[in-house]
Amino acid sequence: MSSLPNGQITPSRVCALVPAYNEVDRIGLTVDALKSRRQIDYVMVIDDGSTDGTAEAARKAGADEVIVLARNSGKGAALTAGFHAAPPKSEVFLLLDADLGRTATEAVKLIEALDSLGVDMVIGMLPPDKTLDSAGSSGGGMGLVVRLARWGLARKTGSIWKQPLSGQRAIKRQVIEKIEGTFASGFGVEVALTLVAVKAGFKVIEVETAFRHRVTENNWMDLLHRSKQLIDVAKVIAR
Repeated sequence: MSSLPNGQITPSRVCALVPAYNEVDRIGLTVDALKSRRQIDYVMVIDDGSTDGTAEAARKAGADEVIVLARNSGKGAALTAGFHAAPPKSEVFLLLDADLGRTATEAVKLIEALDSLGVDMVIGMLPPDKTLDSAGSSGGGMGLVVRLARWGLARKTGSIWKQPLSGQRAIKRQVIEKIEGTFASGFGVEVALTLVAVKAGFKVIEVETAFRHRVTENNWMDLLHRSKQLIDVAKVIAR
């Protein structure tokens, strides 16, 4: 991997993949935050069939490339499309949620950890938050989905993961190539990625960050989201 004299990964090798679905209110802030960091050379937004102007907002914010999927196909499909369209020289990929806003700058911590600690994948943990905990989100909550993911990964990898559903990750190209550039479908993306990486012998760690994103609430749409997430995570573990 090419590095600068001080040991940092060459910025031209880092590509951020940001799958987005109806995030017109926050995608601009997220893209702007990523573009403000010299360590991130290329920012790609994959609009997963949005109907609210997400793609236009991403372009306006300065995204290097915006891919628009014809229909909503899920996070895994969006990441797969992004990876195959990314600059061929990209050695490190940032997988980041579209609703991080200004806190997307925390992605630099993932890049630095990946390089300085000699690992293959870094998972960014969100700070403790009582609201996130009660919602059972990837921010570290003890919700049913999180508990299932922890149990399944512990059983199959022998390790306990604090935030197994975190979508904020820095990954070396060879890890993604191990899954042939095709991410798991549905909401099982993160669990499947960790499982494959660990079982293949790659080094994976979690690091603390100050990422923040929209809190999952208890309205019917968010409840449906968590139900689908539970099913998809269960499928990954069962395989």
